[in-house]
Amino acid sequence: MGQPVLGILTLYLNDNGLLEEKQVYQKMTAAGRRIGLEVFVFTPQDVNYKQNRIFAHIFDASKKTWTRKWRSFPHMIYDRCRIQRGHRFEQLGKFRKQYGHLTFLNRVLRNKWTVYRTMRKEEPYRPHLPLTRLYEGQSDLSEMIKKYPLIYLKPINGTGGRGILRIEKQKGGTYLIQGRDQSRRIISPQRVPLAGLHGRLAGWNLKGNRYLVQQGIQLKLPNGRVHDYRMLVQKNGSGAWEVTGCAGRIGASGSITSNLHGGGQAITMSKLLRQWIASEDTVLKVTAKAEELGVQIAAFLEESYGRLCELALDLAIDRKGQIWLLEVNPKPAREVFLQAGERDTYRHAITRPLEYAMWLYEQKKRRKEKSAVPSATNPGT
Repeated sequence: MGQPVLGILTLYLNDNGLLEEKQVYQKMTAAGRRIGLEVFVFTPQDVNYKQNRIFAHIFDASKKTWTRKWRSFPHMIYDRCRIQRGHRFEQLGKFRKQYGHLTFLNRVLRNKWTVYRTMRKEEPYRPHLPLTRLYEGQSDLSEMIKKYPLIYLKPINGTGGRGILRIEKQKGGTYLIQGRDQSRRIISPQRVPLAGLHGRLAGWNLKGNRYLVQQGIQLKLPNGRVHDYRMLVQKNGSGAWEVTGCAGRIGASGSITSNLHGGGQAITMSKLLRQWIASEDTVLKVTAKAEELGVQIAAFLEESYGRLCELALDLAIDRKGQIWLLEVNPKPAREVFLQAGERDTYRHAITRPLEYAMWLYEQKKRRKEKSAVPSATNPGT
């Protein structure tokens, strides 16, 4: 089969050919070369469907330059495409449909609502899932508001904290609305009475934009900033799930989310958890439980939706040490570990998908060699 080749599938961010995560792909190319794996980058726009060839982006690690070359299809495809609106995402759908028979490191994970319902069916995960409803009308919001003093409204396919709203009941019966618009800009906090809540939210088109209503977990630190934890679970070079790392995230002042792109900051999990929970024994138990839960969730979702190679789990931990799964991200960034000062974890986060790709390639090679061996009872085959 020759030298194994991995194609990283991504999307241009605009019509000028801007690639997201280019520096990460440079690191992956260099790391791949060290273990005998060739890596190139491409988008659905770079595919010649008639000739089954790809006009690939190739990084030369020694010269630190990018070039374009026509290449055959790679042995494996690592899908890093994040949701977009418009023609580029439509082209991705066409590519996945036509080449879905190829070897992908990771298949498409479903939207937040489908993942929630799938996990909700399994008793071990229920205690870790904030109650969530699909917004189909005002009654869904009204019933959740009556049940919980804090709720979140989230787009069913949103990423990076875009379009999220936080609604918290205040003394006197009013409700505080905070959040970010679709461009991640923080919107001015607003206090409204219950009777005016639905009217104030009308401009968000919650039903048309497909929103979820989720039970909120109180996560404000003494300084008023929210926090959570980003756990990265990846397949290793033996094809097994493993927790690569978990880092804390603290949101920007006035932000309802902890996303780094929204101005948040990263900190080690141990440091943040010890600020939040006084008991050292509880901290150690929670850390171990979170890692165990992370591996179980990754394995379960892979069993439910097809092959995966990595997942980021956004976790909340309340004052009692209860672990809550806020969100699952199948196309995770890695910078949180770099910003938290965990360089070894960041390096592993870069290399593990490559090591898994090599393992997958070897498995495929062995199966091919085995099928090519003539049968002892049928020497002529």
